[in-house]
Amino acid sequence: MGQAARDSEKSLFVSLVVTILIIAAGLIVFYFLSKEMHQQVITGTSKLGSLNTLKNSQTENANKTADIKSIISDNQKKVMYIEVNRGSNVVTGSGFLYDTSGDIITNAHVVEGASTVKVKTYDGQVYNGTVIGRSKDVDVALIRVPELAGKTPVKISSRKGEIGDPVIAMGSPLGLQNTATTGIISGVNRDFTIPPYEYKGVYQISAPISPGSSGGPLLDQNTGEVLGVNSAGTVEGVIGFSIPINQVLPLVENWSKNPSKPQNDQYADYTADQQEDNQDSQPIREKAEALVQSFYQFIDEQDYVTAYSLLGSDWQNSTSYQAFRTGYLRTESVRILNIVSHDKDSNHAEVTVIIEALELTDQNTERISQYMCTYIVGYENDKLKILSGTARKI
Repeated sequence: MGQAARDSEKSLFVSLVVTILIIAAGLIVFYFLSKEMHQQVITGTSKLGSLNTLKNSQTENANKTADIKSIISDNQKKVMYIEVNRGSNVVTGSGFLYDTSGDIITNAHVVEGASTVKVKTYDGQVYNGTVIGRSKDVDVALIRVPELAGKTPVKISSRKGEIGDPVIAMGSPLGLQNTATTGIISGVNRDFTIPPYEYKGVYQISAPISPGSSGGPLLDQNTGEVLGVNSAGTVEGVIGFSIPINQVLPLVENWSKNPSKPQNDQYADYTADQQEDNQDSQPIREKAEALVQSFYQFIDEQDYVTAYSLLGSDWQNSTSYQAFRTGYLRTESVRILNIVSHDKDSNHAEVTVIIEALELTDQNTERISQYMCTYIVGYENDKLKILSGTARKI
């Protein structure tokens, strides 16, 4: 073989070896790259968030929905349907169980003119309820149902609601029991008047309410606690108003501890079962003395609601219940030392009474004071009332 042929074979051999080496190297590199890629976890970002974030968000939403459902389910047992028979009319409203004594908070306008009402629970049980307290100025009343004593009441919130708070309004709008609507507190400190009631500092809510919702609870959507008493709505039904619960608690607590006798008008009608009409033979001065003695008995017991109910309409129009109550808050006890009376005419008597009061001073020390008080007592709508009075310290 010539030299040229040998050189050609050698060159071909070298090219073949190089090619094999290149292929082998490529296979080795491909093997290691493939292995590395299988061991790595591919991560990345997205405008929609990570997979874990999306899962957490979905879980939170599911929990929130579950919480709302449980809040509604739990409180349905404590929200009542109220029916008031007004002759040819039947008025319906709502209320909620306030304490373990079987007391139900509702609106005063729901039970206006009634001493007893029908109360229907979530499970269809119907009971007779007695109105044991009703305010003249604040649209709130209290109904007692003895059969509900010992039942678990609602939870009362200790905080004041704020704009943006998510809420649930519960009640029986248009007679549809166990209705729940959701929304937010869309305004605070709203003031308006729907005679005879004044609404001051109330919540404006976006949760729809309708006739029949009145007296139902406004619940904190996060805690299930009662923030207010649903009381009024616009004609369009897109805005509602709820009285903050802290405004009504002093009234209902007092009524619960000192329940009024059955009522026939806007106030606790204590005198209805004591008074005889003005046609009987008993001198009016004797009945007037008994009425004034009852008045001071209730003041001594700190039952200001019933004491206030004994005042005539002119006195009540000039002095709100809150102002009346405030005037006696520093009086710890009171007793009558002397009482005299005389008839002014067949329907009026003048009663003069000397009382001794144990009072707290501004320095929170006790002092005993004596007052001479003179009252004109007379009939108003066939009921004996304290029409006017003056007092001076002696």
